[in-house]
Amino acid sequence: MSRTVFVNGDYLPEEQATVSIFDRGFLMADAVYEVVSVLNGKLLDFSGHMARLSRSLDALEMRNPMDAEAYLEAHHELIRLNEIEDGLIYLQVSRGNPGDRDFAYPAADVQPTVVMFTQAKPGLADAPAAKTGWKIVSIDDLRWGRRDIKTVQLLYPSMAKMAAKAQGVDDAWLVEDGMVTEGTSNNAYIVKDGVIVTRALSTDILHGITRAAVLRFAAEAQMKVEERSFSIAEAQAADEAFVTSASAFVMPVVEIDGQAVGGGRVGPVAQRLREIYIEESRKAAV
Repeated sequence: MSRTVFVNGDYLPEEQATVSIFDRGFLMADAVYEVVSVLNGKLLDFSGHMARLSRSLDALEMRNPMDAEAYLEAHHELIRLNEIEDGLIYLQVSRGNPGDRDFAYPAADVQPTVVMFTQAKPGLADAPAAKTGWKIVSIDDLRWGRRDIKTVQLLYPSMAKMAAKAQGVDDAWLVEDGMVTEGTSNNAYIVKDGVIVTRALSTDILHGITRAAVLRFAAEAQMKVEERSFSIAEAQAADEAFVTSASAFVMPVVEIDGQAVGGGRVGPVAQRLREIYIEESRKAAV
């Protein structure tokens, strides 16, 4: 059955959905996006995703064409129309179609383009990888300097994921000036002597919505957190490692550059944080 997608206020079969070839999201990667997880037909961390969407748009001086209530209504309608129980909703806002290609931003009255679509992921919260953990490799971080803006400039993360795939592992951690920034599509953490360590927020990394929730839950569970940089060597010597993202939740990492972390087994901190995150997020889902 064809999916129903959202394009500028219309709900259409995916085969009928089109965007102009002059859209700046297509020509210039002049667009931002969010991915919201769905469990049991409800949205996780929706308000956080909307806040970050607004922040990204503001950083690019791009007009937000819809308010949070309109986005919420559209998300719920896509869940209903596509009968999504567990899965993801992708939302993208571009600067729109100015009628031709130009490096300069178009006039303020050009209407931004909004598209949304669903991806069904049955059993999203029960991913088998959460029980075995990911294996990752490290790769130089060659992205632009405003990684805190969630733009659609994803070519280098895609290249990094393919480099990981070529080595037979699950993902890559990006390294700059000898320190881990983040994963290709997730925030990175290690655990040593019971202390959770993750890089502090800055323009160097994405301000993860799942990251914020997990750190809040960790604090509530009386876990100690240090926000600072760490190296690959420190990560390899850690007791545990893990990543967080909207689609992976809390995912353990058991090997880095061929070296086992924590004996190559999923550790108790990552396991417990995953349980807490899923439990609490289900309660707060909308």
